Amino acid sequence: MSFKKWFGRNYLKMKGFTFVGNYPADVRKSIIIAAPHTSIEDFIIGRCFFWMEGREVKFLIKKEFFKPGLGWLLKKIGGIPVDRSRGNKMVGKTAAVFKQYEQLHVVITPEGTRKRVERWKRGFYYIAELAHVPVVLGFIDYKTRKCGYGPSFVPCGDFDKDWPMIEDFYRGMQGKVKGNFNLE
Repeated sequence: MSFKKWFGRNYLKMKGFTFVGNYPADVRKSIIIAAPHTSIEDFIIGRCFFWMEGREVKFLIKKEFFKPGLGWLLKKIGGIPVDRSRGNKMVGKTAAVFKQYEQLHVVITPEGTRKRVERWKRGFYYIAELAHVPVVLGFIDYKTRKCGYGPSFVPCGDFDKDWPMIEDFYRGMQGKVKGNFNLE
């Protein structure tokens, strides 16, 4: 067993989390939603979850974190810097990255921040649609102390038609910071 797998498993166990669900078989490329996202600890738990599972992932993180020292480490563990200003064409750029890989899983927190938001950002959906990859519903529920995978789906091209299924899955889950997840 690799050190990362061992560390991930033991960290999650120490924090009282159990892993549930299965990643869809034969899916080599995907967008993985990570929600609720209310604390910096979500990143650590998520990272350990993927290490434990042995799945290599990349993740979007605001460019401000990519300072000397920390930026190198974030890139090493899969970080992709995001310019959150308007007009940066991030959806198209991220979708294009999928063409460069035989296997690629990109983790996105659609809330876009750890603070409470009433509407999720839709970039994850449009990236999946442009890249022709499924969206996998990943989660960290502090209420049940479970993390893992829920259902996956291929975007139909109409966010408003796909949203109810996403919303139903996450409804009632709780982030670490109670009250910061709009679907609690």
